[in-house]
Amino acid sequence: MGNYDEYIISGSRPWHPAGTGQQIAWWNHTNNNGLYAGSHQYHVHWVGKTPENMPLAKDWGDTGHGPHTHKYPEVVMHLGTDPDNPLDLGAEVEFYLGPEMESHLLTTSNAVYLPAEFVHGPWIIRRVTRPFIVVTVEQAEEHAEKSRPELVPEKDREKYMYIDQNYDSPERVVKLAEKMKKEWG
Repeated sequence: MGNYDEYIISGSRPWHPAGTGQQIAWWNHTNNNGLYAGSHQYHVHWVGKTPENMPLAKDWGDTGHGPHTHKYPEVVMHLGTDPDNPLDLGAEVEFYLGPEMESHLLTTSNAVYLPAEFVHGPWIIRRVTRPFIVVTVEQAEEHAEKSRPELVPEKDREKYMYIDQNYDSPERVVKLAEKMKKEWG
């Protein structure tokens, strides 16, 4: 064992949250007995052709992450895995940006910068023809998210997951989409 093995994170760790596929790495300043103190929050996630850990969701379009804001800037990267064409995402991700809910269909590898308090979501994986990688970096030690379900039609609100944390309370409150409840609820 090396002196710095704990700084290399690969695969599941005890602190990883439940997910819809393979967690490659996830950490923030509190994980691993505070070893990463001062770190921002990082999440690296493998997205397979179909959702995992959600037996009620048969394809990715069955669920998504509802509209929300963060207190601090966030970067979301969608990275294709085709070595012959790294710009080809191998998927279609619909990502709504701004309070007017401007829809963007992402089909190429990209990085999306989200300023503090900027409304984004729903974030919906529409189709996956080849697994891809999602990397999120919230530029703060603590996750701070406020859900904004009022921005989507009432009939669609149950399709999405919502998180509230560190706006009104430090408690993490997760409202799961109906298709996620059986496994995560």
